[in-house]
Amino acid sequence: MKAKQTYSVEFREQALSKVLQRGNRTVGAVAEELKVNVLTLRNWMRGASAANRSSSSGHAKRPDDWSPEERLMALQESHGLVDEALNGWCRERGLFAHHLVQWRTDFCAAGGTGSRRETAREVRDLKQANVQLQRELNRKEKALAEAAALLVLQKKYRALFEGEAE
Repeated sequence: MKAKQTYSVEFREQALSKVLQRGNRTVGAVAEELKVNVLTLRNWMRGASAANRSSSSGHAKRPDDWSPEERLMALQESHGLVDEALNGWCRERGLFAHHLVQWRTDFCAAGGTGSRRETAREVRDLKQANVQLQRELNRKEKALAEAAALLVLQKKYRALFEGEAE
């Protein structure tokens, strides 16, 4: 039985960089060149990709969880990328190209001059409409309560005078 071989961290990093820059060679060929077991090298690759995923978990979040600042930075970073380069960039961050298009549209729509004034005006109009609807609702509730009271009084009146007629 062979003794378990241990490798230094530097050796692992160099081996991983060789694997990543291997071109058209297979992982097995790189492992043979380094005199490392193929499965060991694949485990290192798997561990490195898992570490990269956990360290870049800020990028792997859902598109809805991105803050406006992060969205703007993503739009700046991806500006000018097309087709496969854009898709690769999006894959690294857990996005799709349509998310970037939507974010760009949102920024352009919100970036118009006077948009804050328009939203403030809309909020004010909505508040006024809300107050008006509340008044109308209160008026109708009072009218309903009055109608219910009149019905109750009418029943009591009939019951009182029908009892005397007998």
